[in-house]
Amino acid sequence: MWVALVAALVALGVPSPAPAAGHRPQGDYAPFADCPLSNPQTGVCIFAQTESGELQIGSRTIPLARTMTLQGGVHEDEASGEQTFISSERGETLSRTPQVIPATPFTVAAPKSLPVFVQEIFNEFINQKPTNLTATTELAGPASSIGIDTQDLIEAKGIGLSLPAKVKLGNPLLGESCYIGSDANPISIPLTTGSTKLTSSHKAATGKPGHAQFKDEYNLVTIKEDSLLNNSFTAPRAEGCGGILSFLIDPSVNTELGLPLAAGHNEAILNVTLRDANAPAVKASE
Repeated sequence: MWVALVAALVALGVPSPAPAAGHRPQGDYAPFADCPLSNPQTGVCIFAQTESGELQIGSRTIPLARTMTLQGGVHEDEASGEQTFISSERGETLSRTPQVIPATPFTVAAPKSLPVFVQEIFNEFINQKPTNLTATTELAGPASSIGIDTQDLIEAKGIGLSLPAKVKLGNPLLGESCYIGSDANPISIPLTTGSTKLTSSHKAATGKPGHAQFKDEYNLVTIKEDSLLNNSFTAPRAEGCGGILSFLIDPSVNTELGLPLAAGHNEAILNVTLRDANAPAVKASE
């Protein structure tokens, strides 16, 4: 029942860190080395890898060519059935994997609103040399801010996973703090394994809950070809680009990317392989 959940979350990722001290699952359970087994509320361990797909923001398409990893645990309240995602053992729940936006040289130019002589000084300083742009999807906020409805994921209907994200834009000109979205103002991506609605710029599309394989008396489930998607999320303006020059570079970046973008101009497709296991079985493998 956790298949689709992990698949979607993974879409966004970092490589799996080394096993935390005291927890070294073995054999088929080795991928769960960073499961939060020290947290007594962890009932299920999750290790999901987004192996392909794309994130489209306006006219820019970001192929998910490098594997991203989502890992952690899930607690389900017995009385209400409410599910809560728990961060990984060392807090690296979603991997930070830079994805290259291909064939899209990115140039920062002075805002046209500036006086001409200031534009000339700015452009000479920046040098206007086109550089490739990378995009890294990161989790915005704590893991518990992830919204989960595994029943909708299983039945391929409604919003199964609501992922709060931010996208870091990277190249030599933009510095280390250039983001679309933030912890305070995240890009909220409601993902589904079901069908999306037709929008002004995207056709209706349908995800799929994938194919499950069971091992060790159903304690370990591997779900392949799991696809989650959304084509109705919004994208705010980029901020923090260029460090102390952000007041000049932010407007140029937003003009280049056409930000902000309303719902219907962005799309996320995540193709995931999900592994989930009962926490006691993971502990027993150590």
